Amino acid sequence: MILAIDIGNTNIVFGVARGNEWLKIWRIQTDKSKTADEFEVIFRSLFMSSEISTAEIDRTVLSSVVPSLIRPFREMLNHLLGHFPLLVEPSIYSKLPVGVLNPYEIGADLVADATAAFTKYKTPCMVIDFGTALTFTTISKSGEILGVAIAPGLQTALKSLTGNTAQLPDVQLVSPPSVLGKNTIHAIQSGLVLGFAGLVDSIISRTEKELGESLTIVATGGLSEVLLSVSEKIETIDQNLTLDGLKYIAEIL
Repeated sequence: MILAIDIGNTNIVFGVARGNEWLKIWRIQTDKSKTADEFEVIFRSLFMSSEISTAEIDRTVLSSVVPSLIRPFREMLNHLLGHFPLLVEPSIYSKLPVGVLNPYEIGADLVADATAAFTKYKTPCMVIDFGTALTFTTISKSGEILGVAIAPGLQTALKSLTGNTAQLPDVQLVSPPSVLGKNTIHAIQSGLVLGFAGLVDSIISRTEKELGESLTIVATGGLSEVLLSVSEKIETIDQNLTLDGLKYIAEIL
C-alpha cells in the first residue's frame, strides 16, 4: 500500500491507497508547532480507527509547501513505518513524466497536480487548485508545465477582508442569490464568489488565447465545488488530484 501526504499551508491531506483505490483519505489542520511525536499519535490513531495496518504500507510519498514540517514528518514516518518517505523535490523532477522548467520556483503540490492531470487526461490542460493560494498550472499535451498563475485563495481573501475591516462579518462562501447584494452577507458573497469566478474565467480565457488552443480545465481543492456552479469555464472537479499525483510519483520512482 502507498501512503501519500500533502502538507499545505492550511491543511495536511493524506491517504492510503491499495492499487487504484483510496482506502481512506484524511484531512487535519496544519500546525507548525507540533512535534514528530505528536503527529505520530495522530497518524497512529487514525490508522487504527480505520483498521489500516502500518505493516502493509510499503511506500510513502510526501509533498510539502511548509519547509519546517518536512523534518518532523520524515522522523515520524520512519519511526511509525520503518522507512523514510520519498520527498517530492527538485532533485526528482527530471524523472517525472512532466517537464518542470524552473524546479526551484514551483511548489511540490503543483508538480503533483500536473503529474496527475497529464497522466489522467492526456490533453493540454489547466489545473486550478483552490487552496490557501489559488493556483493555475498549465500543462502541454506533451507534459510540459508551461507556466503558473497565483492569486490569493478565496478563504485567504475573506480573512483579509474581515480581518482588516471593523464591520464586515465572516460569511459562508456560497453563491449568492444575486450579484446585487441586498445585505452585507450577500454583498460579500457576490464580491468574493462571483468575483473569483470572473478571475478564474479570465485567467483561463487569457491562457487559451495566448496558447491558441483550448484546454481541459480541472479544478481541485475544497472550494472548487463552490465555483463550479458560477464559473463558465470549469469542466471537471477532481478532489483527489494532488494525492493521485503523489501516488503516481511513488509508483514511477
